[in-house]
Amino acid sequence: MSRWAKVKDRCRRVTVLTPKRAWNLARLSLSYRQAQRTGRPVMPQGAMPTSLSIEPTTSCNLRCPECPSGLRAFTRPTGMLNIEAATQWVDNMAPWLTYVNLYFQGEPLLHPELDRLIARCAHHGLYSSTSTNAHHLTEARCQALIEAGLSRLIVSIDGLTQDTYASYRVGGTLAKVMEGTQTMVRAKRERGRGPHVVWQFLVVGPNEHELPELLATASACGVDEVEVKTAQLDDPRDGHPLLTQAPQHRRYDRDPVTGQWTLRNDLEDACWRMWQGAVLTWDGRVVPCCFDKDAHHVMGSLLTEEMASIWHNEAYTQFRNTLFADRAGIAMCTNCSEGSHVYA
Repeated sequence: MSRWAKVKDRCRRVTVLTPKRAWNLARLSLSYRQAQRTGRPVMPQGAMPTSLSIEPTTSCNLRCPECPSGLRAFTRPTGMLNIEAATQWVDNMAPWLTYVNLYFQGEPLLHPELDRLIARCAHHGLYSSTSTNAHHLTEARCQALIEAGLSRLIVSIDGLTQDTYASYRVGGTLAKVMEGTQTMVRAKRERGRGPHVVWQFLVVGPNEHELPELLATASACGVDEVEVKTAQLDDPRDGHPLLTQAPQHRRYDRDPVTGQWTLRNDLEDACWRMWQGAVLTWDGRVVPCCFDKDAHHVMGSLLTEEMASIWHNEAYTQFRNTLFADRAGIAMCTNCSEGSHVYA
């Protein structure tokens, strides 16, 4: 791994700023800080999200046990993103956007036209990223992602042996992940450009003993960066197979009095995510953040409205007010990992 690669990636995020994007970001930041001080959230008139997550599909080839895509547990409709519609959404919001994450739920590379949307983001000078289990990172797909102009590729690795990998990535093959990673690294070297490649390691009980080997393995594979991520568990409890032994590797602590496992992260009655960005489901619905996996809090639909009106509508205003008054009263917030990530 190269420190220079990290520096270039961070600089790349800054170079997307135009005067309009920088002014929008500054207004969002200042108003959020004011809301923290006063407890009264007010979105500035005319301000727009600076980042956007777009869901290419809810489909996935794996069966991960804590994921609604893997469990096939959605109550909302499942399907594939209409690229023509998504291109229009990006076109409309590009003057304010800096970052587009082409991922929410599902496996993005199952969408056959994802490259077109990446190319549209590049056309507007936006930083784009996606996250994959790498089973579809063929040579042709790697070349297409590079040609489209993808800025960041996150590869979920989650284990350094087949047994530890498959303890979470059920139905997956570690050899395919390694092969896909190496194919992208090789394609980048051949073309002299390409996305910043990140290995994301979801640390769970079966794989936590592999952490000391992780950086060396990533370096040998030519990965640019490693991110170690704690696991979200819907039911943390004694004996949970994914709960780690080391406290620093988990989001939860056991109450010595009650014996209950609770989220370690203190829930401040504030959240920057409600200011900086929004999440779009594959069918155009706007939800407030990536923890709303089943779209329980729909703010509006881009199929019938513009983001400019949704971002400032009554539903969003009320949600922000509720969050600043009693964040713990919002179910999805009670398992939020804000502040619970470790970076290597």
